[in-house]
Amino acid sequence: MGCQPVYVVDGARTPFLKGRNAPGPFSASDLAVQAGRALLIRQPFLPTDLDEVILGCVSPSPDEVNIGRLVALRLGCGHQVPAWTVMRNCASGMQAIDSAMANIQNGRSHLVLAGGVDALSHAPLLYNETMVRWFAQMMQARALSQKIGVFTRLRLSQALSPVIGLLKGLTDPVVGLLMGQTAENLAWRFGISRQQMDEYSVRSHQRAVAARTAGYLGEIVPLVDGKGKVYNDDDGVRADSSMAGLARLKPFFDRRYGRVTPGNSSQISDGAAWLLLASAAAVEEWQLEPLGAIIDSQWAGLDPAQMGLGPVHAATPILQRHQLGLADIDLWEINEAFAAQVLGCLAAWESDDYCREQLGLPGALGQIAPERLNIDGSAIAIGHPVGASGARIVLHLLQALRIARAKRGIAAICIGGGQGGAMLLETLDPAQVRRGTS
Repeated sequence: MGCQPVYVVDGARTPFLKGRNAPGPFSASDLAVQAGRALLIRQPFLPTDLDEVILGCVSPSPDEVNIGRLVALRLGCGHQVPAWTVMRNCASGMQAIDSAMANIQNGRSHLVLAGGVDALSHAPLLYNETMVRWFAQMMQARALSQKIGVFTRLRLSQALSPVIGLLKGLTDPVVGLLMGQTAENLAWRFGISRQQMDEYSVRSHQRAVAARTAGYLGEIVPLVDGKGKVYNDDDGVRADSSMAGLARLKPFFDRRYGRVTPGNSSQISDGAAWLLLASAAAVEEWQLEPLGAIIDSQWAGLDPAQMGLGPVHAATPILQRHQLGLADIDLWEINEAFAAQVLGCLAAWESDDYCREQLGLPGALGQIAPERLNIDGSAIAIGHPVGASGARIVLHLLQALRIARAKRGIAAICIGGGQGGAMLLETLDPAQVRRGTS
């Protein structure tokens, strides 16, 4: 590709904590600080040696504006290390990594902390427009009689009918569909049954449980809240997930004809994930031992109503550039926004019509073997703190490749608004790192 290699030196993430209809124990900045502190403390350099900090976040709280800078200062990076925040919906964490890559490849940075965070359980409740206008009128009223007049026009039903910020954020403003409704579109388009979705979801939980038991989630660092309680693991993973249990859940996004339920959808979660990226010069200067290298990345756009197919549109150009087929990739991480969405991506690659009409290929690209896809579970079991997931799948893919003694992987994610992102990763042997090649 003609670009200098970008190494992933190390990484860490928090456990992903499932939202339970109330604010969780950690703010977004708390999550990012705890994961970042655990990661930086084991490095041979100081936080002040970083060239920049980039953090993806979709829903920072009002007191955490430019959360990247806030977290960098709390991590002890000092006043001189610039820090900034990016937002690309579900791929915000991946965008942070891609932005760090670009700055390393053009020589502006050599050592970057990049990742993503969200505390979705803290998403705000908002006043509706009628209630906001009532407050404005109350503020404008000067005389007591005026204020009383405005007050008498208040309707309790208005005051007690807040707008759920998270629900509004998960609705596409162009096509007017909730993300789950776009998943229903894919289920209809490719004939994906409720049983197929539920079977996929049970497998995600089973794989996550197996990975935890085998010690394959070493990137997780514990969280400790203000009362001293320790959170060691992703708390939405269910060892008892079963077809019978999922069958009891009703469709949520299309209550009459739908197939997408809370059980075959990703979990709303709080969590953070970080990666340390370095140039060849930084690897040599600090005698670092990278986990692997990011070889290529790609972004793509598509119909927002079909947004779940974003991974297909982003990963396919990478495969073409490197003359690879689906089977040439040892492991895949496709973020599980919905079971229907992942199954839809697989169906699209297997479809002659889709590959010809939408991707400009001569025919179907082929199949991804189940044993190569999301081998340790994904967002259906683990959770989907939107800003963090893009970073999580990149970090875990490198860990999984090393454990499997495999070479090449692709991490891909769909993005609300009709986009997709993908990254091609490779593990390295020590000689490659010393030579500064990828």
